[in-house]
Amino acid sequence: MDFIHNSLQLIEQYMLAYGYWAVFFGVMLENAGLPVPGETILLVGGYFASTHPDQFNLIRVMATAGAGAVIGDNIGFAIGHHFGRPFLLRIGRFFFLTPKRFEHMEEYFERHGNKTILVARFITGLRVFAALLAGASRKMPWRVFLVYNLAGAILWAVAITILGYVFGQSLPLLVKWVGRTGTILLIALVIIGLIIWRVRRHRKAE
Repeated sequence: MDFIHNSLQLIEQYMLAYGYWAVFFGVMLENAGLPVPGETILLVGGYFASTHPDQFNLIRVMATAGAGAVIGDNIGFAIGHHFGRPFLLRIGRFFFLTPKRFEHMEEYFERHGNKTILVARFITGLRVFAALLAGASRKMPWRVFLVYNLAGAILWAVAITILGYVFGQSLPLLVKWVGRTGTILLIALVIIGLIIWRVRRHRKAE
């Protein structure tokens, strides 16, 4: 909890100094694939909308975060589309990503990429890499990506800002539980994916 407290103090200082720009760039950089705590920044933005209404407006925080999320994900998609495929194939052997598994990933995004992009923002880790992987797969048209990316960005920005606005008085605890929820969703997604893979492999073997 000490680490969370110290991190929040630093984020709050930047938020008070740079206002909406801190929200925009924090969210944008995280969604572009950089390890920036965009979700925590947005929770603080929602909290400040309730405690510093002269500096932060609730609707503007949502809109700023939504714009940053959409732009960041489109940057991530473009990077993945133009550079991600050869890079992932080159380093994939260090992360158990064989060319065959990469083909499975491409097939997955062709069939389920829209749903993945929609819910990825709420899942720890996947929020950072989903757009890069979608672009690298080259199986998801950009126009489809844009529609689901926009819908996901709006849902995520509204939900996380409201959480910060309503429960921000217990901000360290809120950050902890939101992070845990995202991790639980990630673990559940991995388990479901493994079960589906094993079932399909078993059927093919028969």
